Order: sequence, then C-alpha cells, then structure tokens
Amino acid sequence: MSNIAIRPATVADLDSVTDIYADAVTQGTASYELEPPSRAEMGVRFDSLTAGGFPYLVAEKDGTVLGYAYAGAFRPRPAYRFIVEDSVYVAPEAKGQGVGLKLMQSLIEAVTTAGFRQIIAVIGDGRPDSASVRLHEKLGFRHSGRLEGSGYKHGRWLDTVFMQLSLNGGATLPPDPESLPERKFRLGGIEEGTEELGN
Repeated sequence: MSNIAIRPATVADLDSVTDIYADAVTQGTASYELEPPSRAEMGVRFDSLTAGGFPYLVAEKDGTVLGYAYAGAFRPRPAYRFIVEDSVYVAPEAKGQGVGLKLMQSLIEAVTTAGFRQIIAVIGDGRPDSASVRLHEKLGFRHSGRLEGSGYKHGRWLDTVFMQLSLNGGATLPPDPESLPERKFRLGGIEEGTEELGN
C-alpha cells in the first residue's frame, strides 16, 4: 500500500469522511455515538479542529479517501492543553491494509512537531483483540486505564480503554514556550468552559 498518500484534509474530503464515520457509528463500537452525524455537523467539527491548529489528515489512493485521523483537545480545562486525543477511522473496504497505521504515524509526527506532550487514545469496546488497541500498542502507546461497562451499544455493555503515548519528553521537562499549546494559551485560545470535541 505504498501508493497511499497521507495529506491534510480539506473541505472537499468531508463527504467521504462523513460516509466513513457513518459506517463506524452504525456498524461498529469504536464510537459511542448512536446516530451518524450529518455532513453539516461533520463540517462544524472539522472547522473547529482546524481553526484550533489541530492536525486533521486523510489517507488517499487514486483519488479515493480511504480513512482519516485527527487530534483534538482531550479536555477543555487549560491545564490539559499539552495533551490531545486521537481519532482514526478507516473505510470498510480498506481495513487490514495498513491505512490506519500510516494515518497514525503521520498524526503522531504532526502532534510531536506542534509540541504536545501526550496523545491519549480513548478506545470504545477496548477488547484486547480490538484492531484499535492492537494498532495503538504497535505504535508504542501504553495502557493507562479501563472504564468497565461504560458504554451500551448494539445490545451489549462495552469497556472503554485509555492508552497514552508520551512525546517531546512527556512529563519530564517543563513546557516549551514556543509549542502550539503554549502559544495558543498566551493568546487566549484555550479557555475554561470551551466545548469539548470528539467522537
């Protein structure tokens, strides 16, 4: 799958992104949403993330979007500003072909470059054999918690698994004043009470 291109998402990709996420919502348990968001709602989410400087990527092959990944605020309180939560979704026909790995490798690189210190994965239905759990393990994420029976979807209770990856020295170094989270904070870009994003 070496001919897969990873690039920043654009508004033109949002129809494909909306379809990919709709399949994940209706068929899967990775997202705890029960009804697929509209194209307009996906556009609002996209605009909010990109306006905040967060990376939002797509995987494309021969003009077809095969998957997408983004990072967003983990929680709205300003002390959380150094960590992000990742999301990655792959089209049904492209699963098992390394698309998620390529997306996540590029996302980790972008988040590292921006100066964040931790990436948190909040994985719905986090069974040990979950494709998402295995993907994050492969990328060096460590398990950091489990909320048992925290979701109910498709007629069963689901555990939520937390995994995290330290970047840029993690918690061993003080904040970098030139990092994106610090620059945004100085400009008032992160405020208490900001609406949380995420799927």
